[in-house]
Amino acid sequence: MNGRNIDDWIRKKRERRQNSTPDALFSGIISGDKTALSSGITLIESQLSEDRVLANELLQKCLPKSGQSIRIGITGVPGVGKSTFIEHFGGLFTNEGDKVAVLAVDPSSAVSRGSILGDKTRMNELTKNPDVFIRPSPAGETLGGVARKTRESIILCEAAGYNVILVETVGVGQSEVVVKSMVDFFLLLMLSGAGDELQGIKKGIMEMADALIITKADGDNVKKAAMAAREYKNAIHLFPPNSNEWIPKVFTCSSLDGTNMDEALKTIRSFENHVKINGSFERNRREQDKKWLSETLKELILNGFFSNRELMKRLKQNEERVAKGELTSFQAAEELFEAYQHGRDI
Repeated sequence: MNGRNIDDWIRKKRERRQNSTPDALFSGIISGDKTALSSGITLIESQLSEDRVLANELLQKCLPKSGQSIRIGITGVPGVGKSTFIEHFGGLFTNEGDKVAVLAVDPSSAVSRGSILGDKTRMNELTKNPDVFIRPSPAGETLGGVARKTRESIILCEAAGYNVILVETVGVGQSEVVVKSMVDFFLLLMLSGAGDELQGIKKGIMEMADALIITKADGDNVKKAAMAAREYKNAIHLFPPNSNEWIPKVFTCSSLDGTNMDEALKTIRSFENHVKINGSFERNRREQDKKWLSETLKELILNGFFSNRELMKRLKQNEERVAKGELTSFQAAEELFEAYQHGRDI
């Protein structure tokens, strides 16, 4: 590398560093710069302690600019066609002048990098849309860590002017519960023709849904989809009423030919109007903030405990003592907790 190349390399590195400060990122984010938004989210996802300090500073700057969106969680059984649905659904919003951000919660992404990376390539039109931002799931060792980063990414996306946030669940199990706790509206996509229609999804997830849509209602599947919709509608009426006094909607749609896709958009608009009039929109947001305070505190305590080398040595010792019957599990845990309480730098 000659002298000129070295000078160019140093200059570019200095420029990148200057553009990565919280002030520079914030300025870019609020001006709608997608590169700055991506860099800001990358900073949030970083595992480095020094980056966490910078990320917190950036979040603090963005927080007053956030909150002005409708946050929509989307989940569904395997093969339901989430990416195709989101492609069409997101386009309906941008056609009305909205800006859409698509995020994902996928606890498996620590190993596989998350299937939304593949989904993004199938959202051809949405990816090319200048009013759409699509972000793969953050890598993380735990669902809690992935969820926290996704929630913080929502704040940055809102500060960048995206007023519709679509949060897709890619994983299974608890990921739906976590997404429900960070969105205003929870949308469940289902398939017809899978035998007993109520066996394909947990009852608890159905109870969380604000709308249930039977997808792929086209061709020979139209009648089966309508029958499935009737069954789900009957089942939902047996569930206890939700806190926002909203009656969940059930209908069919086809992302392939666009049938009834406008009904999905109308449902979102109707829901948003309903919850803002009766006050449950703000009330739900406040409850979510309190819940996430508690969840973040738990995560910090766990991280603090398990990152302490001396405590990890003592944990190993206590595990062996429990295995030998010298201590009960409760005694071993209590001893470790007391050690953590009285000095994390033992």
